[in-house]
Amino acid sequence: MTMFRMPLPVWSLFITAILLLLAVPVLSAAAAMLFADLNMGTSFFSPQGGGQPLLWQHLFWFFGHPEVYIMILPAMGLTSEILAVFSRKPIFGYKAMVYAMIAIGFLGFIVWGHHMFVSGMNLTLSAAFSVSTMVIAVPSAIKTFNWMGTIWRGSIEFTTAMCFALAFVSMFVIGGLSGIFMASTPVDLFVHHTYFIVAHFHYVLFGGSIFAIFGAIYFWFPKMFGRMLNETLGKLHFFLTLIFFNLTFFPMHNLGLGGMMRRIADPTVYEHLRQLQPLNQLCTIGAIGLGFTTFVFLWNVVISLRNGKKAPNNPWNANTLEWTVPSPPGHGNFDKTPVVYHGAYEYSVPGMDKDYLPQTERAPESARLESH
Repeated sequence: MTMFRMPLPVWSLFITAILLLLAVPVLSAAAAMLFADLNMGTSFFSPQGGGQPLLWQHLFWFFGHPEVYIMILPAMGLTSEILAVFSRKPIFGYKAMVYAMIAIGFLGFIVWGHHMFVSGMNLTLSAAFSVSTMVIAVPSAIKTFNWMGTIWRGSIEFTTAMCFALAFVSMFVIGGLSGIFMASTPVDLFVHHTYFIVAHFHYVLFGGSIFAIFGAIYFWFPKMFGRMLNETLGKLHFFLTLIFFNLTFFPMHNLGLGGMMRRIADPTVYEHLRQLQPLNQLCTIGAIGLGFTTFVFLWNVVISLRNGKKAPNNPWNANTLEWTVPSPPGHGNFDKTPVVYHGAYEYSVPGMDKDYLPQTERAPESARLESH
């Protein structure tokens, strides 16, 4: 199992672990400095003692922006696997996907300043952060086009997991496009601290990570618990989630462009925001519906654990190694060490459907015999 034979979910978790290793200590140091300011009389952030309040923002956002990718990179890996399985094709551009995730992880550390355009930073520095923020759209676009290439002319099965994965890509693109606009300093100065920002990061992080997580649960639930989730309830859960999610967060774009600020309890007390109240009420209705939609999922989990159809070892005809063991796996997962023959996502497993794999990716019979 070499590095470039690893499934993309494993790659995504590996890169995420590196981001956590580098980002969290900075936040811990900032928290220790803040604790010292509050309790020990130091002045790291206090201007009365010569400190710099803006230092806190630099330290926090140096952690805060990689944290965005700490949340979204695992979702990207999970979605890549689900799209490939239910398109009955290998992932399009496997190595490009890996390099794109690595690039996203690296670039995530040099764009934190776009959260601080309104702080009065030097215009040259602002321009540098603006350009680097636009550049990070490139590996994200590579991943999006590779997902499209994966499903293009595939034999698509619209399972609940696949629906959630497709919704992840759609919502991530909407959120990503608004992010490119806000990478421009003049645009960000106008929409900063408005509901446009709220709409953007919820489309990326909620529409992104949550849709991918639900898709992954529906996909790997049979392997984890040995029972199949109910597909009818799953489809109901998906459509309600998609509808109420967009009902909640899409109107926030209009609210932000209308000048509505974040974190205000009652917009009607502001004369220029009163006409926006109907959109606020629509968002509230959507949020309540989105919350109640989760009960459909929880009910599905409960009844499936008790009375769900027993899951075979490989209900989706997937071709990564976890599907070669019983559902759920026993202690230690594998009874014997599996053999990886050739290429990414190419394993020799009896009874596994590999008709959709390209011939160039398959190991010759002689290699299979030699491996044995």
